[in-house]
Amino acid sequence: MVKNDFRNTLYTNDNLYILSGLNSGLVDLIYLDPPFNTKRTYSAPVGSKAAGASFKDMWTWKDVDEYYLDTLADNFPALAQYIANVGAIHSKPMMAYLTYMSQRIIEMHRVLKETGSLYLHCDPTASHYLKILLDEVFGKNSFRNEIVWGYRTGGVSKKWFARKHDVILFYSKTTEYLFNMQHYLSPQKYKYGYGKKHGYELIEKDGRFYKRAVCRDIWDDIESLGTRGKPNDPLTGYPTQKPLALLHRIVKASSKEGDIVMDPFCGCATTCVAAQQLGRKWLGIDIEKQSTKILVQRLSDDAGFFKDFTVTAQVPKRTDVQIVQPTEPVKLRLYKEQKGKCKACGLDFECRNLEIDHIIPKSKDGGDYYENYQLLCGNCNRVKGDRPMAYLRMKIETSEKMMKHKIFFGE
Repeated sequence: MVKNDFRNTLYTNDNLYILSGLNSGLVDLIYLDPPFNTKRTYSAPVGSKAAGASFKDMWTWKDVDEYYLDTLADNFPALAQYIANVGAIHSKPMMAYLTYMSQRIIEMHRVLKETGSLYLHCDPTASHYLKILLDEVFGKNSFRNEIVWGYRTGGVSKKWFARKHDVILFYSKTTEYLFNMQHYLSPQKYKYGYGKKHGYELIEKDGRFYKRAVCRDIWDDIESLGTRGKPNDPLTGYPTQKPLALLHRIVKASSKEGDIVMDPFCGCATTCVAAQQLGRKWLGIDIEKQSTKILVQRLSDDAGFFKDFTVTAQVPKRTDVQIVQPTEPVKLRLYKEQKGKCKACGLDFECRNLEIDHIIPKSKDGGDYYENYQLLCGNCNRVKGDRPMAYLRMKIETSEKMMKHKIFFGE
């Protein structure tokens, strides 16, 4: 249930932190257009609204901590094994990219309502890898469509067919999802015999007749913005800007007026603008603070809507979980669940020698709720401090390697 005081909000922070702080079952529709791992760096041109904005679309273990796979294995063992295998089949950067995306998609699934849907925009670089990831998190039976968005901008190649499409993977959280059939103008001329007697509504445009047809999973009727943009959809200069018409179709198909639409990689805020134009509420997240300037300008240009949203870097706090203080009964419950072992080093301890730790540190806005507690031995707790578990696992593994080295060489 959405509170009446809900406000459209742009968060300028790491979307993993923001997603972790949102209530479960909050959002009706998620559209995300994340980096594609294309090995390119995109920068906005000087003088554009987005001047200064850029992102690196390539991944290494400097971007993602591989030790997160250990944590992932606790709840999604098959997914962790799949990502590890990708490292051997494809590359370490693709493994890093999927690790980064898996953390966020797991949280997106949690914040979606039971009737909600997710549209993941990608290209053939990683679409087949991402689909398996989505199959594992959402369930393979929750897959609805692989939508192909075809366009004609850009160059050509003499070595292969021109690559002129993106992929949009459409998943629902359950089988009870909202879907509104969409139509488009099919470029069929009257001479082919389409008319009202065939059940089609004919529309004349620029001297040609079109029929109003039901959308297929190939969207070649929505043009890309190219290098000039459009009168009602001007370029912001932001890298990889998508046309409003594309987001209008998605928002209309899988939400209704008053619903909440979220874009966790909102960039130049096209999703937020489309949602507001169609009477939906929205949440946008982007780590690039330049998005704030662009969003204010775009919503201001669009009928002065800029007064209706909040901008913040502060991580929200969940209100759908019970606040539980780290008391002795909590400790005893954790001790039983962890079978008397430290969650990090795995050694057996008596309950009195284990300490309650916040998995997401309080310094990162980790809350006082049971799901955020674990038991660590005193040494592991000191090493971890206010850092994430990935840091502690790295330190433990480094220590173990050093000990093996000393034993082997007799040092």
